[in-house]
Amino acid sequence: MLLIALMAPAFAGEVTAAVASNFATAINQLAPGFERVTGHKLVASFGATGKLYAQIRNGAPFDVLLAADDDHPKRLEAEGVAVAGTRFTYAIGRLALWSPDPHRVDANGAVLRDGRFAHLAVANAKTAPYGAAAEQVMRRLGVWDRLEPRLVRGENIAQTFQFVITGNAELGFVALAQVRALPPARRGSHWLVPAELHEPLRQEAVLLRRGADKAAARALLDYLRASDVKSIIQNLGYATPP
Repeated sequence: MLLIALMAPAFAGEVTAAVASNFATAINQLAPGFERVTGHKLVASFGATGKLYAQIRNGAPFDVLLAADDDHPKRLEAEGVAVAGTRFTYAIGRLALWSPDPHRVDANGAVLRDGRFAHLAVANAKTAPYGAAAEQVMRRLGVWDRLEPRLVRGENIAQTFQFVITGNAELGFVALAQVRALPPARRGSHWLVPAELHEPLRQEAVLLRRGADKAAARALLDYLRASDVKSIIQNLGYATPP
């Protein structure tokens, strides 16, 4: 981090980042440190990874993509919209089944089989990787056909979380990081879904062509690789690669 600080440019720049909804709390916590250390300003826009991808392909003015998967960054790289060789995993997401009710979700997720609820919130599997992971979990547990009629689908993981916290669904599949961000008294109950029940949520960052010549954009990617920043990301509810 000291090296990054010493390399900070004399004139501050600005980086515009498209950020997956699950990482909103994390990037908001990391932004002040990034700006202090590098001298650059970070402007973040949040959404489902699939929708951010579509916006980028249609010319949205983003410099960096922080996706919730590794597929969309790969596609942007293959399509020439992202800079080859800049893609890397900045976080590995953890999926949780969560309810604000401290007694509703058990430690093994048996509530999915018991079915003692009317609505289950999930993110749209077509645009949100966490939604796709939730569907994989339910299919592997053999409860998909029974629970599908009860699903309330959010456009992204942030909206899914809102469905649960506002009571529109009694429980939902959300990012562990969203649960960790709540005050302890409001964390309710959750089941940390075993990673082997769904494809890994490797969240990749990539430099976009628009940001190729921006020192601020490259500085953000360097910042996310710093060891102490990785520790912060882990504390927020993610795993990080070696």
